[in-house]
Order: sequence, then C-alpha cells, then structure tokens
Amino acid sequence: MAMILWHNPRCSKSRQTLKLLNDKGFEPSLRLYLADPPDATEIQDLLDQLSLSARQLIRLKEARFKELGLADAQEAELIQAMAQNPILIERPILVTKNKAAIGRPPEAVLAIL
Repeated sequence: MAMILWHNPRCSKSRQTLKLLNDKGFEPSLRLYLADPPDATEIQDLLDQLSLSARQLIRLKEARFKELGLADAQEAELIQAMAQNPILIERPILVTKNKAAIGRPPEAVLAIL
C-alpha cells in the first residue's frame, strides 16, 4: 500500500506515528512538509480527503497563527496561510490513495490502513 506521512521530525507525535507504522510493518514515504510545503490546491485536496475544514487542520495555538492575525480568517485565507506557512499545518498526516488521517493520537492513522 502506497502511503505518505507528512512528517516533522522535531514533533514527538510525528515521530511516534512513524514508529507505530514501522512497528506494524509499514514504511511510508516521508514528506518533510516544512522543507517541501504543499500549495493551496494540495491543502484543499487534503482537506477533502480528511473531510475537515481548514480551521480544523490549522494549528490554532501556533505562535505564527497569532502573528498573522488569523482568528477571524475565512477558509480560503486559512488555506493560503498554511501554504505560505506550513508550520501551521497540524501533524502528522498519513495519506493513502483515497484516505487521510491526522496522527493525533498516533493510533488514529491505523483506521485508514
């Protein structure tokens, strides 16, 4: 099964999710999304797969969220902010062909395997 883990190696949940997948015999491709940020179209596609709004995917407690004054931002503005500031994207995210799941808690990704 082809799978991609949107991964931030500095994030403990991201590391735990990768370890969980490896322990279960899966070796996802890693997308280091901070170095390889998604564009707005990719984020919208991901939101569709997750069946979430941008507000549900964005890290509301991230300092950058407050710096950008996004508290009252609309969907398109939040998506653009995540594309320009990938640190705002919740992590980790496991993506398979037609499904995606946020690894919070890490075990949540097992539901799509």
